[in-house]
Amino acid sequence: MAKDKKLVEAITSMEEDFAQWYTDVVKKAELIDYTSVKGCMVIKPAGYAIWENIQHELDRRFKETGVENVYLPMFIPESLLQKEKDHVEGFAPEVAWVTHGGLEPLQERMCVRPTSETLFCDFYANDIQSYRDLPKVYNQWCSVVRWEKTTRPFLRSREFLWQEGHTAHATAEEAEERTIQMLNVYADFCEQVLAIPVIKGRKTDKEKFAGAEATYTIESLMHDGKALQSGTSHNFGDGFAKAFGIQYAAKDNTLKYVHQTSWGMTTRMIGAIIMVHGDNSGLVLPPRIAPTQVMVIPIRQQQEGVLAKAEEIRAALVQSGLRARLDDADKSPGWKFSEQEMRGIPVRIELGPKDIEAGNAVIVRRDTREKITVQIDELPNKVAEVLECIQNDMLERARAHREAHTYEATELEGFKKIAAEKPGFIKAMWCGCQECEDALKEEAGVTSRCMPFEQETIADTCIYCGKPAKKLVYWGKAY
Repeated sequence: MAKDKKLVEAITSMEEDFAQWYTDVVKKAELIDYTSVKGCMVIKPAGYAIWENIQHELDRRFKETGVENVYLPMFIPESLLQKEKDHVEGFAPEVAWVTHGGLEPLQERMCVRPTSETLFCDFYANDIQSYRDLPKVYNQWCSVVRWEKTTRPFLRSREFLWQEGHTAHATAEEAEERTIQMLNVYADFCEQVLAIPVIKGRKTDKEKFAGAEATYTIESLMHDGKALQSGTSHNFGDGFAKAFGIQYAAKDNTLKYVHQTSWGMTTRMIGAIIMVHGDNSGLVLPPRIAPTQVMVIPIRQQQEGVLAKAEEIRAALVQSGLRARLDDADKSPGWKFSEQEMRGIPVRIELGPKDIEAGNAVIVRRDTREKITVQIDELPNKVAEVLECIQNDMLERARAHREAHTYEATELEGFKKIAAEKPGFIKAMWCGCQECEDALKEEAGVTSRCMPFEQETIADTCIYCGKPAKKLVYWGKAY
């Protein structure tokens, strides 16, 4: 039992030190390991399996909207990167450069892609000739490199995994429609699969993507009251097309520039899952994204018939379409329970000799630790029902937490007091001037998260300068 206790005590309490709690969870749940490559991580099987499920679920949703997958090079010649001025200036501080090929210096240095807009533009300039070639609705799954100064597993690393969609359209209206469509795909995925509620909105010009006409975002709130940008969708207009000469012959035989979009979601969503749902025992995974949804744990497995019955139950669960495993390791049940909780497996089934004799098993929910005694032959249906309940309850708990930590401010001193004392979102009006946005960051330590699509008017004047307000903005401290 000493070992059982030690496994749980290995995690720092989130109330004591949230940052250390987060690090403990990603390490102790064996999601990642550190490497000799500074700022980069090994994503271990338990972590990568979550990413595979994210990939699978997102990719299916993308393809339902007509998206096709492609793959482009990871190197970008400097001359290509320089073609779009705002874009290169936005990424310059984070770019990693390749200067040698083998022992020979390169005639032109190349960057390791921080994002692939310029490569897609170069490709589209050759691939698009006529209106018949449009739209191009492509996506690639890959890694990118951004030379971050401060790194944290999943949330910010020098190399990370993501998908980046890049589309080209004949008209501005089509591009805007695709931009919003993909943001809605992300929002639905976060809420329905990850059980993370989001705020949908537009970024201010200061916070938008370098080179974009408009950036749309989904913002989520972590357990510690900090915001996390969870997915973005950008409308580029025809700015990149003009820089790269991407034109097409229209039906009237005139040459026109395409309108482009870009959209992405990354492995930082694994960090979001941890920080929205985790507790002091470790991970709490939403059933729809959990690599293992059910762990069958035999008690007194050395007794005749226990392991065989446990395996029979596991097989029946798998046959019913659930992701189920059997823990037949030579460890005490208490250790196995702690390990299952640490890894965030949504449901465990406890089964011992007395249970088998009575024809029962015990279902234990990871999120609430509620125990439910069920007849063995009813397990597949009952477990599926419990998993669905867990999924819905996790979303509602996260939504309730967000609502309880969302505040309104109508005057500056109140705004600053909330920012200093109450972690969470702050809703306040804004005049649209960057000077006020900069001042709020300087004086209150918050950034604009988004101008929500669902606008309200909680005051007539800007929270900072007192001039007429134009937009309601969500403000907050963020990762």
